Amino acid sequence: MPNWSKIYETKKPYRAEMVKDILENYGIKAIVLNRKDTAYDIFGQLEVHVNADEVLKALKIIEDDIRFEEV
Repeated sequence: MPNWSKIYETKKPYRAEMVKDILENYGIKAIVLNRKDTAYDIFGQLEVHVNADEVLKALKIIEDDIRFEEV
């Protein structure tokens, strides 16, 4: 995936999708890659990637606008 950079990773699918959706609301194209092992769901992560030109903007949005509370 040339020109794409990982900016977020999590084991929880809903978090990856929320980050992706919020970034897209700010006009940043984002994709979620599933790096989980298909045989064992406990191994691996979901990763959110954005274009390399928008990494700093995306990281700032994640830092300032996204909060997940542990339940």
